[in-house]
Amino acid sequence: MMVRKIFAVFALSSSLALAACNTIAGAGEDVESVGDAVEDCAEGVDC
Repeated sequence: MMVRKIFAVFALSSSLALAACNTIAGAGEDVESVGDAVEDCAEGVDC
């Protein structure tokens, strides 16, 4: 019984950690694309 509870907590924690990593990675890509757009606009390319 105790092993099942520990496994359930571990599985839930792992899935939340993986979801958080994907969210942070996606946010990083969004920030990078905005930076690229600003850089292109500053250089006068495709503004």
